[in-house]
Amino acid sequence: MNGQQLISALRSGQTVYGTLIVSPSPFWPARVRQLGLDLVFIDTEHIPLDRSSVAWMCQAYSTLDLAPIVRIPSPDPFQAQMMLDAGAAGIIAPYIETRQQALALAGTVKFGPLKGERLRSILAGETQAEPVLGDYLGQRAAQRVLILNIESVPAMEALDDILSVPYVDSILIGPHDLSCSLGIPEQYDHPDFDAAVRRILQTARAHGVGAGIHIDSIDQEIGWSQIGANLIMHSSDIVSFLNRLTEDFSRIRTGLQDARSADVTRVNI
Repeated sequence: MNGQQLISALRSGQTVYGTLIVSPSPFWPARVRQLGLDLVFIDTEHIPLDRSSVAWMCQAYSTLDLAPIVRIPSPDPFQAQMMLDAGAAGIIAPYIETRQQALALAGTVKFGPLKGERLRSILAGETQAEPVLGDYLGQRAAQRVLILNIESVPAMEALDDILSVPYVDSILIGPHDLSCSLGIPEQYDHPDFDAAVRRILQTARAHGVGAGIHIDSIDQEIGWSQIGANLIMHSSDIVSFLNRLTEDFSRIRTGLQDARSADVTRVNI
């Protein structure tokens, strides 16, 4: 998918498939394409990828019709613009808790390259763009995806207000941060976590935007899709690598009657 197709799919409720890609290897994009995904999630908040590497990844995945969606380190409009300039089809903005944050990101993603007072006045409804400028901005906005990370109790409580910003295309729940905000860190099977996820997903879908959670539990993903989650952001390359090789080496050691076991540290996606 390209950005325009992704926006249409997310808002219409069509199921969209993606995964987090950590590796900047030039051999990776062609292999990832074989998975039949719609997008790739490139993270610069928790993953040490420099701007040049991200640009190479965005250009490669775009060429393969896999929309590269980049999570920026913080909800900063200038960081969002840098990733769009690098070739990102859209932005994931982390830890959004207020309407003002969402509106500021929307200004960059949907109204760039306007900045400063001119942009502020248009977003506030005080002025309108000239017809030629309006057409130009509309064409750009139709191709740029805005996804907000909802990762806390304050964000959940303010979600209706946040989604009153008309330019948001989807929300994506951050399970680790949300579980910590709920006081139940990494207890993803806890009833309170499930209730919070369901509330967020249903609120988002009621506003006509896409909704999903970044997790690697297939059963939970299927269950939550039945109440409206249509952004399936499953696992990551590094987690899949670790899980598969852990299983493989366990079988090899068992077959060789080798008592040694792997020292596997949990990886949070």
